[in-house]
Formats: sequence, C-alpha cells, structure tokens
Amino acid sequence: MENTAPGQDWTGANVSPCVIRPLVTLAVVSSALAEPVDFSKQIRPILSENCFFCHGPDEKKREAGLRLDEETSAKKDNDGVIAVVPGKPDESALIQRIVTTDPDEIMPPPKQHKTILPAQIALLKEWIKQGAKWGGHWSYEKVVRPEVPRSQFSVRSSKPNAIDAFLAARLEQEGLQFSPATDRATLIRRVALDLTGLPPTLEELARFSSTKSDTSDLSDVVAHYLAKPSYGEHWARQWLDLARYADSSGYPSDQPREIWAYRDWVIRALNANMPFDQFTIEQLAGDLLPHPTDDQLIATAFHRNTMTNTEGGTDDEEFRDAAVKDRIATTGQVWMGLT
Repeated sequence: MENTAPGQDWTGANVSPCVIRPLVTLAVVSSALAEPVDFSKQIRPILSENCFFCHGPDEKKREAGLRLDEETSAKKDNDGVIAVVPGKPDESALIQRIVTTDPDEIMPPPKQHKTILPAQIALLKEWIKQGAKWGGHWSYEKVVRPEVPRSQFSVRSSKPNAIDAFLAARLEQEGLQFSPATDRATLIRRVALDLTGLPPTLEELARFSSTKSDTSDLSDVVAHYLAKPSYGEHWARQWLDLARYADSSGYPSDQPREIWAYRDWVIRALNANMPFDQFTIEQLAGDLLPHPTDDQLIATAFHRNTMTNTEGGTDDEEFRDAAVKDRIATTGQVWMGLT
C-alpha cells in the first residue's frame, strides 16, 4: 500500500519497505538535547539499569525510602533532600550523587559495578532542566497517528511507504545518508530469514533473482514465503514464548506432558492468517463459544501452559493458586502489556 507525504519526491529508490527494519536510535547527545526528553523512552531505561535495584518497586531492597520509579517519591522532600528538583538539575540529589567523586556518596555505589555514562548524565540533567516530566507508562499512552514528515532526501523506492519518510527525516536530522542499495539476492535472503527463519534455497534464489526488472519489487518473494508452512512455524515460536509454552511441566521432576496440540494450533492459525481478534477469543475463551470445535477447545490450552507439580507430598491448593496467578499475569502481559 502506498502512503506517501503530499508533494514528496520518492523517485530513484530501490529498497522495498517490506524489509526495512526500525532505525536504530542514534546516540548523538546534541540532537537528543535539542528536543523534549521523553521519560519512558530515554530516562526510565537509565534509572532502571542503574538505580531501581535500590530505589525501585522492590520494598525489601529499597534504601532511604526513595523510589525513582515514582514521580511523587522522586520529587518529595526527604529531610531536606530532594532527588529530583524540576528545573534545577544542580540542586537535585540524583545528579549530585551521580557526579560526586566521593566513593561513599557516589551512585550507583562502586560495589554494583555500574557506571552512568557522560551522555546519560547530560540527558538526565536536560530532562530535569526541562521540568522532569514523568509522563504515563507507555502501555497507558493513547495511540496516535503521527504526521508523515517531509524530507529533502530522495528515498530509494519506486513504491515507498510512509516508514521511508520517517527514516529519511531522521537521517537528514542527523546529517546522514541512506546506506548504499544492496543487490536483489541479498534482499531475497533477508525476506526469507525474516519470514521463515531459514535462508532461501539455491532454486529460490535463481527463480526470484530473474523475475522482476525492478529489483526492489519483492511482492512475489514475500507472497512465496508467507505461503510456506515454515512461516507459521517460525513466527509461532515468538508467540509460544509469550504463552510460556513447554513440552514438560517444570519443577524438579519436569515430567513430559501432552501440550503439542496447542503448539500446532498456533502454527495453523498463523499460516491461515487468522484475524487477531479471533486468535485472541479462541485462546482466552474458545470453550465458551457456542458449539465450540475441537480446534477452539485446543486453543484454550493457552491457559494450561503454566507449570504443574505432580510430585507426592505437594499441596494441591498451593500450586493451584500459583497456576491461577500465573495465568492472570501472563494474560495481562501478553494482551495488555501489564505486569
């Protein structure tokens, strides 16, 4: 589907949008500081890696009663000490403890063998200078459709996608150029690996390398690999990891169990291009549908992927409770991005 910015010149391109991967975040401090600092994307990862062990959600490990994962606690006056003073990085204890050379005061403490890099310190200071806005957790943020940026770059695709516009705008912002266009054989290999996890065969390379005069048109290649059983097998692995699938029950005995039918159901659903809403309904409540089919009953094995303990002397109610909590936690993580 074409989705270009009005008035955009996309001529002279030869990279298909179907193989474009997300642009790696560029670690250029000057450009980062020129824009509003995003807490969830830029600040929280720094604090999580370096500070949350002692100042995070775990009450048992928390020190000084300070939580840096919560805005109220971070900005609270604690006996004259405030970790984050909006607009005043030099008065913020967070910055003071990070930049000090006193081994008894510096954070993170030396025993943790963690170091906050100068670029990260600069970002923390700029964030505080801008008002130390926390923002909501990413999973609660409203989904918005951004405007497609305009760029002076000529993007290399005869049928560009809006993604190309975002890539071009960011590259232009950083003073960079697109990498040189690659050959069709390499593009075919990338599509095969992305969609099936397997490299193309020599026969496939020979067939698809000569089918298009436009080397960037990979529609026939994509259709071919989407139709292969290995597409569902490859991408089912991603889902099965989320669903905590295993062929054994876990715990010390780790006995084998009959759960492979659920694995095969996921593979079939992906290969059949089942709509995601139906994919969701059948796993969460397939047995509650009117006149459920065998496949719909099998789909609900999503709930049975939890570990089970059949050893003698165990407390059935204890492990039933653990299994229920696991199902609730997994459902929240998979469908709502909540833990």
